[in-house]
Amino acid sequence: MRAQAGEEPGELALEIDTSRGTILAALRPCEGKTGCAVFLGGAMGGGDGPAEGVYLRLSRELVAQGVTALRVGYRHPGEFDECVLDALAACSFLRGIGAERAVIVGHSFGGAVAIRAGELAPLANAVAALSPQRFGTQTVEQLGKPLLLIHGSDDTVLLPQASEDIYERARQPKRLVILEGGGHSLREVAADVHTLLTQFISDAAGDLEEPE
Repeated sequence: MRAQAGEEPGELALEIDTSRGTILAALRPCEGKTGCAVFLGGAMGGGDGPAEGVYLRLSRELVAQGVTALRVGYRHPGEFDECVLDALAACSFLRGIGAERAVIVGHSFGGAVAIRAGELAPLANAVAALSPQRFGTQTVEQLGKPLLLIHGSDDTVLLPQASEDIYERARQPKRLVILEGGGHSLREVAADVHTLLTQFISDAAGDLEEPE
């Protein structure tokens, strides 16, 4: 693993070496804390995230909640199994630097990647899927961890029925939120997405220490 100062203040640009190639990622560490959020883009990648760059915004803000943020770039965007391996490698990296729990968040194609990685990664204790596709979620009933599904009512790329189908097949605890007027990128409902993710990630991975 190699690290250097990233373009964002307080963020490190990482090169994580694996047996299948090098993963590029952006890490914003929260020193001394053990909760993390892993952010995954769509089939073409996209490290800033949907909903007007919600991944980048959250990575800046979650440090105050005791959460380290890792924005992952795929080695082979659009190749489902390879992207799941990227997410698992990201979790292994975080575990190696002391993480104890992580929320995996993905958009579109990445929503299905997040669900599958959440099933397989011991570090993952919750998953959020934004405008997710069905493909890759065939075994969602194995997740058994808190699952938040967010979809826009006006999504014409992946209809909201995709999230409804995943929700029906998933085990509790689970929550489905259909945001009125939201398209596939969730730009129109960006504030709602930000609020929902902030609460979900803070609850699952935030600082567990009791205030003195």
